Amino acid sequence: MRPADLALLRTPGTPTVSPDGRMAVVAVGRPDLDADTYRAQLWAVPTDGSAPARPLTSGARDSAPAFSPDGRWLAYLSTPDRGHPQVHLLPTAGGAPRRLTDAPLGAGAPVWSPDSRRLAWVARVPEAGRYGTAEDVPPEAEPPRLVTRLRHRVDDVGYTADRPSCVFVLDLPDDPFDDTAELPGPRQVTDGRGEDTDVAWSPDGRTLAFVSARHARADRDLVRDVWLVPVTGGDPRRVTRGRGECRLPAFDPTGASIYVTARPDLGPDGLDVAARGLTLCRVPAAGGPLRPVLDPRDTHRGDDTPATVLAGGAALVGVERRGSVALLRVPLDGGTPETLVDGPFTVRGFGAGGGVVVATVGHDRSAGELVALTPGRRRLLTGFGSALGATGRLHRSTERTVVTADGTQVHGWVTVPEGPGPHPVLLTVHGGPFTQYGWSLLDETQVYVSAGYAVVQCNPRGSSGYGEEHARAVVGAWGDRDGDDVLAFLDAALADPALDADRVGVHGGSYGGFLAALLLTRTHRFAAAVVERAVTDPVSFVGSSDIGWWYAAAYMGTDPVSPLAEAASIRTPTLVVHSEQDERCPVEQGRRLFVALQQRGVPSALLLFPGEGHELSRSGRPRHRLARFEHLLAWWDRWLPAAAGGAHASRSRASSGASPDTTSRPPTRVHGKTATWPTSPAGTGRPPSMS
Repeated sequence: MRPADLALLRTPGTPTVSPDGRMAVVAVGRPDLDADTYRAQLWAVPTDGSAPARPLTSGARDSAPAFSPDGRWLAYLSTPDRGHPQVHLLPTAGGAPRRLTDAPLGAGAPVWSPDSRRLAWVARVPEAGRYGTAEDVPPEAEPPRLVTRLRHRVDDVGYTADRPSCVFVLDLPDDPFDDTAELPGPRQVTDGRGEDTDVAWSPDGRTLAFVSARHARADRDLVRDVWLVPVTGGDPRRVTRGRGECRLPAFDPTGASIYVTARPDLGPDGLDVAARGLTLCRVPAAGGPLRPVLDPRDTHRGDDTPATVLAGGAALVGVERRGSVALLRVPLDGGTPETLVDGPFTVRGFGAGGGVVVATVGHDRSAGELVALTPGRRRLLTGFGSALGATGRLHRSTERTVVTADGTQVHGWVTVPEGPGPHPVLLTVHGGPFTQYGWSLLDETQVYVSAGYAVVQCNPRGSSGYGEEHARAVVGAWGDRDGDDVLAFLDAALADPALDADRVGVHGGSYGGFLAALLLTRTHRFAAAVVERAVTDPVSFVGSSDIGWWYAAAYMGTDPVSPLAEAASIRTPTLVVHSEQDERCPVEQGRRLFVALQQRGVPSALLLFPGEGHELSRSGRPRHRLARFEHLLAWWDRWLPAAAGGAHASRSRASSGASPDTTSRPPTRVHGKTATWPTSPAGTGRPPSMS
């Protein structure tokens, strides 16, 4: 995969399935490099495979489709090139869509009432005079913000207190497409006092469930409860009792119970969240404590479905398992869960209708395809990844398990370029740490391998998908066991003669950037490094990150190790990558590491992306994602070239003590410009040897 192949990526979202089970509709997104934006259309997919998928809409960016329970309508979000997402309605019998909302900051995903007569959603309500509500007041001229609470901003959103998230309801006329019928405006049902999210309807259509943090300590803990409010509005009633973090409520068919995705107990202070699994729980609608349906010590929900899906007397749940996301059918009556999808796959989302389950399933060479699941049968329905696959530039990963010195099993993958090698090696470290590498298409791995690098990646202790004991082994001790695990996995991988053990680089992002930077303070074995959107100083992280006030103590402990404090030990050429509007790991974290390296004469560079947040590599502007890849490849080409003969030449130079010779290679082009990377300053010698 080459950087420009980003334009070939097709990523399907969560499907919705018609009530009769005959049709699925899914949004398929793609990066548009020419326009520097994302495009998405809704596609109609017959679940019996009788016809190929076909585009259903032609908006700039359409998403979040939802069939009405009677099957007559399809609600969805459509976002213009310049504007916010708004709810639209499309008749399933055919015809043009109709726009239903004009929310100043955009509407959230629409959710149907059981009678198909109303829609609910969540939207942010801007304070008067802010966020474009006053035409003559640009952002820099808005009044000052008086911040009085810890929780006041979120990465990729910004400040929240002056644009709370509230629940809205819209009553539809008998014929929403009757031009003579007046379309009423939406009705605000909640006040947003607790950042209201995740709305769901009761079976009788009289009550809305939503998630909010309205308790006395809401600004000091992570507890989020399920609340109920009449559809006509009024005072909400708290349902859950305890110290759980709730998400995505759904009523059972009787209305007596509510199922949620939750961390059922966050401890006495409501902050014991580190490496605790999100799992399926149940609570009486009348109120009470959360009761786990699946054991949170062994299960962690890993799919992206924006709901808790109940169908056919069971809940559907995507559960992380050793790098995969399996799809479980969990009977509501307490029966034994059934695995619907397992193996080397990642179930990203799913919907159900008419006895058919349709899931979006990815693997190491596909961002996702739709699969129809009926009793005893699985049917592949789409080929959205065919354009990228047809390039022949995607590579299979090889699964490995390594036993460390203390007996821990570390699971991961090695992806190797074509040809005999030995190939230079990049050790990549995932973020989190409570997340996982796995059976999914990771564009970064594919681009590196296509450029001639073998990529080594694993799930060290701290990762999700291996149970709570594995995940919590690093709580309060980042860089200890997890550092041992990634190096042990790397050493085992380097025993393969196709990998050049003398030429290895390291690249990590977020928590992975922390671990990569920390490893640089402890070993000089790496030829070069990329430290991206990283936590480099836990002390300043507490006061600058949107989650730092709780995250550092919960995960890193009261006396955390700091790569910045030990930066004097770093000799490895290091590229620091950061986004200027990153609220999760603020840009000062990267800038301070870069300055520390420069002050000590370490070959280094700082790559900054304007207008981007923490999610740059996954959802940043397409041209920024392209430029990022080109800069990364230029950096590795400078310090760890993958050109033919480079391995033996580099090994010879390292053993003789000479600096790498770059005069024989043409200058690297980065997004149309010539990149000139720093050479070793006088007095610093050469890049460290890879012994």
